[in-house]
Amino acid sequence: MLLEVCAFNIQSCFIAQRAGAGRIELCADPMQGGTTPSYGLLEYAIKHISIPIYVMIRPRGGNFVYDDAEFAIMLRDVQVCKDLGYPGIATGIQLPNGEIDTERMKQIVDLAHPMRVTCHKAFDATPDAARSLEKLVEAGCERVLTSGLHKTAVEGTQVLAALVQQAAGRIIIMPGGSVRSSNIKQLAKDSGAIEFHSSGLVVKGGDYVADEEEIRKLIH
Repeated sequence: MLLEVCAFNIQSCFIAQRAGAGRIELCADPMQGGTTPSYGLLEYAIKHISIPIYVMIRPRGGNFVYDDAEFAIMLRDVQVCKDLGYPGIATGIQLPNGEIDTERMKQIVDLAHPMRVTCHKAFDATPDAARSLEKLVEAGCERVLTSGLHKTAVEGTQVLAALVQQAAGRIIIMPGGSVRSSNIKQLAKDSGAIEFHSSGLVVKGGDYVADEEEIRKLIH
């Protein structure tokens, strides 16, 4: 199994790497569920972290329906990550009706190449998991981070298992959403997924940082 750790600061990146995480999703603003990190953090992390980092491309909190100005900013942020040498990004865009915006996701995938693209939990705000998955395959995404359209991955286990079957190796299904060391083994068994996403966050000094002990337990 591969564990991706969501990191909201450079300290969490070092903790995730030290604990044996397979990949980092680098974000800012945990209170908004993650937004695009600063250029300074991006430049520093790529030089000092050796495990793969996927950068969150999300210009603001709230919904995942973006106007032309916001989309232009997202494209610029994708180019910045590409220029810095990142291996991948995580993003997601919806149409006003809630469906995946396949056209814009394709544009991002095309611009990002050779970076890989994960669709983040915008997927869980769509009305139909099976249909949305096909749209992401069509757009060329590498994986989807999802809790199976439920609040937590455990609650969405049945949907996650169905998505793993539907994906049939065309796209990676990565459960996330309250994934903990106490439930990851059962979740893996019941869903059939082989990649998982967790933040394992604790509050220290008023900031959200990764819990090294919990990450080690998640992996082992």
